[in-house]
Amino acid sequence: MNACRVADFIIFLLSPDHEVGEDGEQLIRAIEGQGVSNVLTMVQHLDMIQPPKKQPQVIASLKSYINHFFPNQDKVHSVDSDRECANVIRSLCTTTPKGVGWREDRNWMLIEEVKWSENHEESDVHGGVTLTGVVRGKGLKSNRLLQVGDWGHYQIERITDASLPTFRKRKADEMTVDVDEKAKVLETPDEDQDNLDELAPYDELMTDHDDLAASEAPSKRKGVLLDDHHYFSDEDQSMPPPPRKLPPGTSNYQSAWFLGEDMSDVYSSDSDRDETMDSNIDVSIAAPPLPQDEPLPSNHFGDPTETTPSEYPQSEAFLNPSPTDEARELSAYRSSRKTSAEEDREFPDEIELHPNVLARERLSRYRGLRSLKTSTWDTSEDKPHQPQDYDRLLRIPDYKSARKTAVHEALVGGVPAGKRVSIHLRNVPLSLQKTHDPSSPLSAFSLLRHEHKRTVIHTTISLPSSASEPLPSKCELLIQIGSRRFLINPLFSQSGNTPNDVHKYLRFLHPGQTAVASFIAPVTWGSIPVLFFLPSPSPTSSTANRPQLHLTATGTTLPPSPTRTIAKRIILTGHPYKIHKKLVTVRYMFFNKEDVEWFKALRLWTKRGRQGFVKESLGTHGYFKAVFDGRVGPMDAVGVSLYKRVWPRGARVWDGGMIEGEGKEGKVQGEVVMSDAVA
Repeated sequence: MNACRVADFIIFLLSPDHEVGEDGEQLIRAIEGQGVSNVLTMVQHLDMIQPPKKQPQVIASLKSYINHFFPNQDKVHSVDSDRECANVIRSLCTTTPKGVGWREDRNWMLIEEVKWSENHEESDVHGGVTLTGVVRGKGLKSNRLLQVGDWGHYQIERITDASLPTFRKRKADEMTVDVDEKAKVLETPDEDQDNLDELAPYDELMTDHDDLAASEAPSKRKGVLLDDHHYFSDEDQSMPPPPRKLPPGTSNYQSAWFLGEDMSDVYSSDSDRDETMDSNIDVSIAAPPLPQDEPLPSNHFGDPTETTPSEYPQSEAFLNPSPTDEARELSAYRSSRKTSAEEDREFPDEIELHPNVLARERLSRYRGLRSLKTSTWDTSEDKPHQPQDYDRLLRIPDYKSARKTAVHEALVGGVPAGKRVSIHLRNVPLSLQKTHDPSSPLSAFSLLRHEHKRTVIHTTISLPSSASEPLPSKCELLIQIGSRRFLINPLFSQSGNTPNDVHKYLRFLHPGQTAVASFIAPVTWGSIPVLFFLPSPSPTSSTANRPQLHLTATGTTLPPSPTRTIAKRIILTGHPYKIHKKLVTVRYMFFNKEDVEWFKALRLWTKRGRQGFVKESLGTHGYFKAVFDGRVGPMDAVGVSLYKRVWPRGARVWDGGMIEGEGKEGKVQGEVVMSDAVA
């Protein structure tokens, strides 16, 4: 794969009597996923197929197989035929390479020689290194950073000429060699050279937002955050005053002089009081409306919630059940709900609270939303919980304009393509000298401006339907983005665009599903193909019993954005204990009265589409009455959705060695070997 990234032509050599194995097919898919220029297909030992009349059938079968990956392949050449080999060589010499989209915007080169500097002491950790090769793509600039294989990116000290000696013929038997005694310096960096800082400089003004987030003490809040407001936190502001009976034409100033509710001196009859009360109720309330005061969405079936006295039963004494009976009934209910969830998976985000755990403390970071796609997400509540240095990440207000500027800047200047040069790098770890294998191909890519700065990267990820197991979120993967590879623990979320830029967090990526993977890594301009690898325990002859990388999923980079909110949803469910028309007594959602009061501003729903609100708490064991917009069946389940923001994790640079971290089912340790294609 390292060689194919810089190759103009890739030749696949197939066998006439052996099918391509799983490892070979994985390698073809990986080469196809990272981008290819021109492809040729050849077969070896075709003359061993007897009788000869079967050879055209073998050629047709191989052509059908390779067309599955590269549809433009119209012929499979035979290595045993001199005429077809000559045609292949002629094609290599006369065909113009198509190029790879993401690669053509940058400068790259295949390293021919690596020379380490000897001007350092034994105690030095870093030193200089000289890379020699032919410049390809755009012009090579000394001000931009250079990505060398899996070593990382480094600053360029200078670029010198490394042209091969030229021979001039004087006479028939004499040759003259022109050799420069001193290498000519082609370019040196100036004050515009990129530094190695991956984060923005620390600014004390960044802490202002943290102070604002903690301005309101949590102890003063009496309810959960719903959209952008804490309901019931201030009784005087949240609860509107009761309507008052005022005479016609009474101003706000005059209404302050009417004390109490005895208005017999104003109204002479009961009929006058009724008419005036209907037409002159004081409704000028500055406090925000309560969730119960808002109408339910019109797209839900059922009549609106009615509050007439005839709808509710007469109040009766509520007795708390004994702890033994309640524990037995709770265990039986949850065992039946767990069996139901395993069968139809209707509640994938459901959690169960322990009776001795306070929900308002266990779920203190969670909030309610009227709509996941349109409700306002208050970001000030997330400031105390965001990762360290999150405000120092690169922020790009206009991605299209910034990308266009960075790409156009690479079009002008630099050492032109086709020139053989020596690149002198500074501050390269000397430990790489021991791990470098001269027999394996090594490539170098020049980074565009700002491509070394870290931000929140979003990529699409598609898990093929042939995958045997779902891919859990936060599992450790090896990702390849263009010329760089990282170890990541991505967060999966739903794809698409929403008005509030809030997207639901996915715990698993199931086969055949497409989602968005988010993590913190250096920015890469453009739409770049992405490959996701997992360590595979299947041994091969070349890797013995060591795990090998397995291509798990593919994707494409999206515009980076640190403001994209990933909301993790949890569902608390309860059981309808008593049902009277639209009034339902719910249990097993909460286990104390204080939790009911804390979460009573949230909207309730059932799996059959009913919606409602908490009316009042019953007893001290978490029972409460709820009013719904229609009848609720005894086999229905009452739920409430809570959300909290989850933050992406940082990527680590992969050095091509071992992976030690969390895999799909826990810890995965061992040396990882990635095969390279022969170009």
